[in-house]
Amino acid sequence: MESTTAQPALSLAQAFEHAERLLEVDPRMAVEQARAILEAVPRHADTTRLLAAALRLSGQPQAALDTVAPLVQALPNMPLAQLELGLSLEQLGRTAEAVRAFDRSSALEPRLSEAWRGLSESLELLGDTAGAERALARQLRASTRDPVLVEAATALADNRLGEAEQILRERLKADAGDVAAIRMLAETGARLGRYADAENLLTRCVELAPNFAAARHNLATMLYRQNKNADALAQIETLTAKDARHPGYANLHAAILARLGEYDRAIAVYDRVLADYPNQPKGWMSYGHALKTVGRQADCVAAYRRALEQAPTLGEAWWSLANLKTVKFSEADLAAMTAALETPNLSDEDRLHLRYALGKAHEDAELWDDAFEHYAAGAAIRRKQLDYDPEENAADTARTKAVFTPAFVAARAGQGSQAPDPIFVVGLPRSGSTLVEQILASHSMVEGTMELPDLIVMARRLGGKTATRAESTYPESLAGLSADDLKALGEEFLERTRIQRKTGRPFFIDKMPNNFAHAGLIHLILPNAKIIDARRHPLGCCFSGFKQHFARGQAFSYDLTDIGRYYADYVALMAHFDAVLPGRVHRVIYEHMIADPEAEIRALLAHCGLPFEEACLSPHENDRAVRTASSEQVRRPIFKDAVEHWQKFESHLDPLKQALGPVLDAYPNAPVI
Repeated sequence: MESTTAQPALSLAQAFEHAERLLEVDPRMAVEQARAILEAVPRHADTTRLLAAALRLSGQPQAALDTVAPLVQALPNMPLAQLELGLSLEQLGRTAEAVRAFDRSSALEPRLSEAWRGLSESLELLGDTAGAERALARQLRASTRDPVLVEAATALADNRLGEAEQILRERLKADAGDVAAIRMLAETGARLGRYADAENLLTRCVELAPNFAAARHNLATMLYRQNKNADALAQIETLTAKDARHPGYANLHAAILARLGEYDRAIAVYDRVLADYPNQPKGWMSYGHALKTVGRQADCVAAYRRALEQAPTLGEAWWSLANLKTVKFSEADLAAMTAALETPNLSDEDRLHLRYALGKAHEDAELWDDAFEHYAAGAAIRRKQLDYDPEENAADTARTKAVFTPAFVAARAGQGSQAPDPIFVVGLPRSGSTLVEQILASHSMVEGTMELPDLIVMARRLGGKTATRAESTYPESLAGLSADDLKALGEEFLERTRIQRKTGRPFFIDKMPNNFAHAGLIHLILPNAKIIDARRHPLGCCFSGFKQHFARGQAFSYDLTDIGRYYADYVALMAHFDAVLPGRVHRVIYEHMIADPEAEIRALLAHCGLPFEEACLSPHENDRAVRTASSEQVRRPIFKDAVEHWQKFESHLDPLKQALGPVLDAYPNAPVI
C-alpha cells in the first residue's frame, strides 16, 4: 500500500479516527468519510476495510464483500480484513465461506473475540454444535484481558469444567457484579447440565447489564431447554426487536414459537431466516419439522431434502424423512445413506439416526431381518447414551401403588381444583394415543394441544428431584399436602398450560403418554379431569416403540427387555388404579378401535361427557397441527395394516416376550395376581 509524508499521515490519522467514530453512530456517514479518504489516499488498507464495515452496517453486505474481497486477496494475512470478509459473508448467508474467513482471522490473531463469535455462530448454523462450543469458549477467553478470566476461559475451552467453575466462583466472591464472570460460570453450569443454576446466573447477569445481548441469548436458551417457553419468548423477542436478522436469535425464536403451538408464526420466522441464511442444514431440518406438524408434507419433504443437499451425513434429516412413515426411499437414497454410514469419524448421533432410517428403508423393502439389524444397532447406540435403570422404574411403580391406597384416596375426596377442562390421554408411545387425541380434537368442544411436560415438571418439583438420578420423595410427599395445596396445584396446571390453548373450546387434551405414572396425582389435583388410557397389543406397541427414535425421553424404549418390563410395570400400575379408583380411567384398546371405530368412539365420547359428533368418525379430515411421531399416519383414514405388523419381526422378539411375562397372555386384560 502507498506511503505518505509525515504531515498528510497526521491528517489521514485524524480522518480515519473520525470515520471509526462515525462507524458506531452513523454508518452511512462513515461510508462517505471512508470514500473521501480513499480519494486522497487510494488503496489505503485500513480505510478500505473500514469502508467495507460501514457498507455492511448500512445494510449493503454485497457492496461490503465487493470492497473487502480484493483487499483480502492482496493482503491475505491481515486479520481484520479476514474478519470483515467473514462478517460480510455471514450477513449474505454464505455460512460455510464465512466459517473459513473467521477461522483464518482467528488463526492470524487469536485475541479477535469477534472472529471467534462469528465462527461460533456460523458453526452452530452449520450444525457443528461441538465446534461452536469450542469457538464460544475461545471467544470468552479473547474478550477479556483479565488474567483470572483468561485462566477460567482457558479451562472452559479445554473442557476442564470443574477447574473453570472453581476459578469463577472465587472471582465472584471477590466481585459479585462481574457480569463476564457470571456469564462464564453460567456457561460452565450449562455444560454440566445444571440448567436451573445457569438460568439463575444469567438472570442476574441481564439484571446487572440489560444490554448484554450474549447473556440474554444464553438466558433464552436455558429457559427453552427447561420448557419455560413463555419466559424464553419474552427474552428472545427483546433481542429480535433490536436485531431481527440475527440468525441465532431467529432460529431460537422459531423453535420457541413452535413449542408454544404458534406454528404459523414459527414458519414465517423460518421463511425469513432461511431466505437470508440458506446455508444451514439444521435450520432447514427444523423448518421441515414445523411444516410436518401443520400437514404441509410436500414442503416438509423438500425442506428435509434441502438439509441433506447441504449435509449428506446429517442422520437426523434422513430419520426425519423416514419418520414421516409415508415417504418411500429410492435406491439412490439407500446408496446415499449407506455411504454416509461409512463416512470416517461419523458422530454417534448421525450414526444412530442413519441406522433407524436404514431400518425403515429395509422394512419398506420387506427385508425384515436387515431392517431389524439396523433398528437394533441404532437402539444400542442410544441405549449406551442413557442412564436408564429398569429396577428404579419398577421400584417407583411399587412406591406409587403403596401410596395410593383406598383409604388415602377416600380421605382426599372432593379436594383439588374442580375444573373439568383437561383430558389426559396416557399410555405408552406408539399405543394409538395420537389417534385417540385426533378423534377427541375433532369434537367441537375439545382442543388438541401436544405432549405437555407440565405435570411431569410439577411431580419432579414435589419430590425435590433436581437431577435425573437424584433421590425423590414423590409420591410419598403427596401425603403432606393440604386441601388448599391440592387445589393450588390443580390451578397451577391449568395456568401453566393456558398458553397452549388457542381457541375458546372448554376442554383440552394433554397427550403426554408418560402421565400414566401420575394418574393418582391427576385425580388428587383435578378430580373432574378425564383420563384416557390408550393401550395396544404389547408386542405391537413395544416393537413399534423400539424401532422409533424419539426426539427426547422414552429412555426405556431402546432395549427389548427394558421396554417389555416397562410395559408390564405400566399394566400393573393401571390395574392398581382401576381397583382403587374404579371407573376413573377409560381404556381404549387399539385393536378394538380399529375393528369397530364407531362403537369405541361413542364410548370414548360418553366417558368424557361429550355429545356424539359425526366429525369424530373422520379424524383424518381434521387439519389441526399434530405434534407427534404419528402426525402423518393420523391424517389417513383409520387403517388396520399396523395391527399385526410386529409379526414380521417375531423371530427377533424373544427377549421382549420374556420380559412381558404373563402380561402378554392376559392382554387386553391385566394378569390376575
